[in-house]
Amino acid sequence: MSLEFLQFLQTYEKLIYCSLAVVVFFMFYLLKKVITRNLFLLLLKISKHRLNGFFLQLRLSFEQPIQGLILILGVYVSVRIFPYLDQDHVFFMHVIRSSIIFMIGWGLFNLSSSSSLMFTKLNKRFHLKIDSILIPFFSKAIRLIIVAISLSVIAQEFGYDVNGFVAGLGIGGLAFALAAKDALANLFGGIIIITEKPFTIGDWILTPSVEGTVEDISFRSTKIRTFAQALVTVPNATLANESITNWSKMGKRQITFSLRLTYDTSREKVESVVSQIELSLRENKNIHQDTIFVNFDTYKENGLDVFLYFFTKTTDWGDYSKIRESVNLEILDILEREAVSIALPTRKLLIDRDVAANDPFVQQQT
Repeated sequence: MSLEFLQFLQTYEKLIYCSLAVVVFFMFYLLKKVITRNLFLLLLKISKHRLNGFFLQLRLSFEQPIQGLILILGVYVSVRIFPYLDQDHVFFMHVIRSSIIFMIGWGLFNLSSSSSLMFTKLNKRFHLKIDSILIPFFSKAIRLIIVAISLSVIAQEFGYDVNGFVAGLGIGGLAFALAAKDALANLFGGIIIITEKPFTIGDWILTPSVEGTVEDISFRSTKIRTFAQALVTVPNATLANESITNWSKMGKRQITFSLRLTYDTSREKVESVVSQIELSLRENKNIHQDTIFVNFDTYKENGLDVFLYFFTKTTDWGDYSKIRESVNLEILDILEREAVSIALPTRKLLIDRDVAANDPFVQQQT
């Protein structure tokens, strides 16, 4: 058998193995979605549909990582079929194992997002009572741990000494703390916000810096959406040292104002107006009945002030505005029935006739 023929056979054999490896890899590539879908359907069937709420989140988190694992398996099988790439087999296995670790860490990273149902399920299952303000912190902390563990395992897979790196962090810890004192202040400010709970996500708050609805709380800052729809980011250290008014914690909402009647209103009319206004408030189902004050309060320069002080049961701004409007319209009806006028800021000018008769300026005007 000639040398040329042997070389031809070797080349032909390599082409066969190469073609077979490519076909196997493309089979894994084309079937990755089908295998992933059937795998989740099998999991759902095994759980007897008890994971319905959590299953969607699990699928969204691990669908792409599982497809990546199937591709990694396809690469491994293809390389094993093509034996001529086994010269650096140890390094290849390090790459395969590191890829598997990366895919698993990717899925866990997605699952631990703040929008995940994992925290809700933990709340119900173990009665942990995790406040919504803690979920972003727990999510970011868990994600940081997952990334750190994944990178350390991958580094160890390639022979890097992680222990030396951790020891180096301890030596440079003081310098790092001094350089990042503002970041640490914001971190401790966030811890204060969590422990004292002056507000939570979704609350309407007022501070010397900003007023709006809390949208997110991170390690460094708190994001607040103002009523002008601007997103304001306030450092936690600043927010923790400011006075915070939480309007969402109101059990009822205050309405107070003064109604000024003209001085020509008789005593009987004033008493009637006061009693009718108080009666209408007592009969209003939207008004909190524990605190209602309607009193003739004081004499002003141009009228008689009737003081009103009461609360609405709702704290919602839209409902509050509608209730306040209905109360004002009812007061207008009462004043109209009693023929009582609201005082306007006017002044009366009294002219002495004897003085006016001798004043050429007054005579000119008349």
